[in-house]
Amino acid sequence: MDRNNRSAQAKPLVPSTLSRVDIVVIGVSTGGPNALTEMLPKLPENFPVPILIVQHMPPVFTKHLADRLNQLCNLHVHEAVDGEILEAGGAWLVPGNFHMTLRRHGTHLKAVLNQEQPENSCRPAVDVLFRSAVELFGGNVLSVVMTGMGQDGQRGCDAIRQAGGRVIVQDEATSVVWGMPGAVANAGLAHKILPLSKIADEIQFQTQSSSAPRAMIPR
Repeated sequence: MDRNNRSAQAKPLVPSTLSRVDIVVIGVSTGGPNALTEMLPKLPENFPVPILIVQHMPPVFTKHLADRLNQLCNLHVHEAVDGEILEAGGAWLVPGNFHMTLRRHGTHLKAVLNQEQPENSCRPAVDVLFRSAVELFGGNVLSVVMTGMGQDGQRGCDAIRQAGGRVIVQDEATSVVWGMPGAVANAGLAHKILPLSKIADEIQFQTQSSSAPRAMIPR
């Protein structure tokens, strides 16, 4: 079977609780800076939900990458700061050497940074962010796993899918390393396996196709 058609082997779709997308979470590693540089500028300034990104990178480099992306993107792109409010129209990179989780503060969504033990030999870890997103937003999570080595993100995607959320992965042909997206696809968790050039369009389609009103924090 064609590797890029593995979505046909995905776990059977159960009735989804996803009436809307309240948050987009992205995991990426090897080849990620170039992939993000190609994909993120295609998203509009008025993007309707926050975008949170784990890029496996050391400290300082994540700040440089966020600054570079901010110059290229319509979105405001930042390196996340502990306690910062996360809002629509922005994208945040988790800083190197920190995990990021999410918490409610009234009607706001806030970033929480910590230096707990690495997961999948990584800090930041994709699985940490993905798990936290599904704990707060249930099935209203759209996850994207792009080029990278290893399998960080697979367990997080499993949790998102079980909650009724959506999972997109980058295809093998356009990935520098098809480790992370391949692990998700081979586990049957991906709803869509797409070339890099089509991921931004799919993100926009998924976030805009629902007519249901969005709430920043589920009640």
